[in-house]
Amino acid sequence: MTESGTSSVKVWLVCNAASGSNNDAAVDELLGAFKDAGLAPDRVLRFPDDPAPAPADLDAAGVDMLAVFGGDGTTHSVVMAAYGWGGAVLVLPGGTMNMLAKRMHGDVPAPEIVARLSGGPIRKTRPPVIVSRHGVGLTGALAGPGTVWNEVREAMRAMNVIDFVASTRDAIVHSANGPKVVCAADDGTVDGGREEGYAAITVVPKDDGLRANGYYAESLADYAGQGIALLNRDFRDGPHDELGRHPKLRLVCPTGEPMGLLIDGEPFDGAAEEIFDSGTCEVDLVTTKEFDG
Repeated sequence: MTESGTSSVKVWLVCNAASGSNNDAAVDELLGAFKDAGLAPDRVLRFPDDPAPAPADLDAAGVDMLAVFGGDGTTHSVVMAAYGWGGAVLVLPGGTMNMLAKRMHGDVPAPEIVARLSGGPIRKTRPPVIVSRHGVGLTGALAGPGTVWNEVREAMRAMNVIDFVASTRDAIVHSANGPKVVCAADDGTVDGGREEGYAAITVVPKDDGLRANGYYAESLADYAGQGIALLNRDFRDGPHDELGRHPKLRLVCPTGEPMGLLIDGEPFDGAAEEIFDSGTCEVDLVTTKEFDG
C-alpha cells in the first residue's frame, strides 16, 4: 500500500445518473464534499454519454485522481478503462450494491469517504482480482443456475411488477432444477463439496487466493429464500459449503450444459467449464480503511 498527499491533486469525477443513488441532489452533495476537502473536480463526466476516460485522456489533462460515483457496472467500466494508468481511482458508492466501494472504504456514504481525504495522505492499494477469459472481476464471480436471479433484480430495477412476478417464479424453479456447478480438480473429479453440485458457487479474490463457497438448498421454499439473498448479493447467511482458497479455480457443469455466470454482477455467457485465475488490479485504487484481503 502506498501513500501520497492531497496538495494540488487534479480530480475528474465520473457519474452515472442511471445508478441507484446517483440523482442530481446526491451529485451536488458529493461535489460539495469534494470542495470542502480541497479536491473540487476539474471536470464532471456523465457516463455513459461521456465515455470512461482512458489513460491517455487522463495523462493529457494532467489528472491525478479519477473518482467514479456509480453502481458496480459503472465502476467496473471506469476502472477497466483506466487499467494501466499511473494515477489513482477513487471508487465511491453511487449504486445499489457498491461492492468495490465497500471493499475499499467500508459501508459508508460517498461524502464521508471524500471527507476522509481532507488534508491527509491518500492511501492506495492494488487489490487481488479474478482473471478469466471474460475479463477481470474486481469483486467476484457467481456461477450456477442461481444467476437467473439477476433477471429478477433487473425487473425490480425497471419497476415492472408483471415481469418481477414471472421472473421470480421462473427463478425459483430454475435454481432448483437448472444445471448445477462443481469445483473440479485437474483430473476431472470433484474438488471438495457435494458431488451433485451447487445452485451457486461464489468466487471472491483474496490475498491468499480465490475463495470459493458453494450454496445449496433443500426445497423450493429454501430456493426462494436463497434467491432473496442472491438479489442482495449477500450470501453469508445462506446454507453453504466452504470450498477452500485456490490460486486457480476450475468450475464445471457435470451435465455439460452452459453454466449461468455473473462477474462483478454483470451477466456473461458461461460455458460448461470456466477457469478463474487470481491476479492483481493494474491500477491504484484509493482506500480509506485498512485493506484486509
